[in-house]
Amino acid sequence: MAAANVLMMAALLLRDFSVSYVAHVGSRSVPDWVALVSLWSSLEGSILFWGLIIGGYVAIATWRNRALHPEYMPYATAVWLACGAFFAFLLAGPAQPFGSVFPVPADGPGPNPLLQNHVLMIVHPPFLYLGYVGMTIPFGLASAALLTGRLGHDFLRPLRNWLLLPWIFLTVAIVLGGWWAYEVLGWGGYWAWDPVENASFLPWLTATAALHSALLTERKGALKGWTVTLVMATFLLTILGTFMTRSGVFNSVHSFTQSAIGPTILVFLALALFWSIGLLALRIDRLAAEGSLVVGAGREAMFLVNNLLFVLFTFTVLIGTTFPLIVEAVRDVQMSVGRPYFDRMAVPVGVSLLLLMGVGPALPWGRATSDQVQRALLAPAGAGVFAAAIAFALGVRSPWTLVTLGFAGFTTFVTLRELTLPLVRRMRAHGEGFGQALLESQVRRGHRRTGAYVVHAGAVIAFAAIAVSSTMGTSIEVQLREGETAKLGAYELKFVKAERVSEPHREALVARVAVSRGGRDLGTLSPGMNQYENQREPVGTPDVRTSLFEDLYLSALNVDPDSGSLGLHAMINPMVAWIWIAAGIMALGGVVALVPARRLAERPQLEPAVAARVAAQG
Repeated sequence: MAAANVLMMAALLLRDFSVSYVAHVGSRSVPDWVALVSLWSSLEGSILFWGLIIGGYVAIATWRNRALHPEYMPYATAVWLACGAFFAFLLAGPAQPFGSVFPVPADGPGPNPLLQNHVLMIVHPPFLYLGYVGMTIPFGLASAALLTGRLGHDFLRPLRNWLLLPWIFLTVAIVLGGWWAYEVLGWGGYWAWDPVENASFLPWLTATAALHSALLTERKGALKGWTVTLVMATFLLTILGTFMTRSGVFNSVHSFTQSAIGPTILVFLALALFWSIGLLALRIDRLAAEGSLVVGAGREAMFLVNNLLFVLFTFTVLIGTTFPLIVEAVRDVQMSVGRPYFDRMAVPVGVSLLLLMGVGPALPWGRATSDQVQRALLAPAGAGVFAAAIAFALGVRSPWTLVTLGFAGFTTFVTLRELTLPLVRRMRAHGEGFGQALLESQVRRGHRRTGAYVVHAGAVIAFAAIAVSSTMGTSIEVQLREGETAKLGAYELKFVKAERVSEPHREALVARVAVSRGGRDLGTLSPGMNQYENQREPVGTPDVRTSLFEDLYLSALNVDPDSGSLGLHAMINPMVAWIWIAAGIMALGGVVALVPARRLAERPQLEPAVAARVAAQG
């Protein structure tokens, strides 16, 4: 797979149009970085890239477990290789990216123009594929647990770690995709509940639920069957997402006939679904619980509610995404489910999850008394009320935004308290200085706990930033002539000039807009319209001035250098930068929880026979 991908990248860079995929997406006029990005810009190349990543994952997972878990690994490896064999079949059969073209064309059309407009297309798809394809590994491990009828503590750890790794990649990929949409598409937003966006969000939801369920399984020995069910559902949703985004099905159900790839992926999804349902039906009762959950107010109950809300969220998004497809397939009537449905259904669930991120960790394990609940929640509730009051004083009037910021204050208080509590206890108990106590309590002994709360901190920031940016922005649309000025909030926007800019792969009409605030010059922004040779309509390119607290977002509606006119859509979007920062914090928390857990020092928890063999091998 690696050799095939290197060969294809060489063909793209050399513009070898005798190769069918290069003839389909290549062009002599595009820069080399665009030529390389073309590897994953279309269906056949993306499947080739998928093959590379699944090969890498399977090789690494097999190598890392070569001396471990002999009871499980043959089954897991067989499932991984079966999935790899399917994508190899796709490449050799329906896809055939290395097919020959005759006569050889002199040039090609190039990739989709939207993929040439921003460098984020270099990093977003690889992260997305690393997240998508990585879910194959926990799927194989979950299948092995069902086939053996056991999910011991020693095997739960690699299952959780191999689920956490692609979860990190998928988290980053989702936010990078939103960032790309924000910087490229020109409508001023970063999330529109588009089917392609939802396709990556669905497995993220179930993977997040599975990570929480695995923690409860590890601590209490319960919910083993539920954990493997969520892991298998995550893999199935990645295949469904691949089908939705790579078959052209959302343009028309009848586009199935345009390529055999879409139906083939659908067949694989059906086989994986039957495999999962069959295993769960026949073997889930073998995963006997080693403990029980305490019923009543406590952390276990909050974990259960958390999982149920994640599943509800998943079904809400899944139904809204696939319902138009089902209606068109059954009745041949095209329809769409728009943003109002998703916002109406998803916002209450999302805000409830934000609150649970604070309530769950605040409560003790087991059954809490009413006095314990009151003591645990009273101070965070005060912090939440204070946060909502501050937001109201600053001008927030949207009820959902006030509720979100109040819950964010609640959860922030709990998260910071739980992060600092081990540090304070360590300093008091051992008389250690801040640095030594921090190293011992948060890194050497509590890295997983620390990582989890860092993820929670990033999630709280993301919730708050999304709520504020979605409801507190302002915008104007104006038609300007050269020298004219428009005002937006405290900003003054002066249209200086419009000009044509020629590049090898496109012609651009660029508007120069001088920006000032309170009489202070803030520089020039250059929104424009790009015209590509194979694109009938021009593609807008917004320009954004980003700061920590707000973005000034300029998008050109029309640019005419001859008449010196500009149609401008200008927006002030508050707190958007914190969404990108939050994603980095969440990824960092995942890495903190993941990397130290692979230390050799943790291997004494392995099964005795395996541990003895590892020790004998040195």
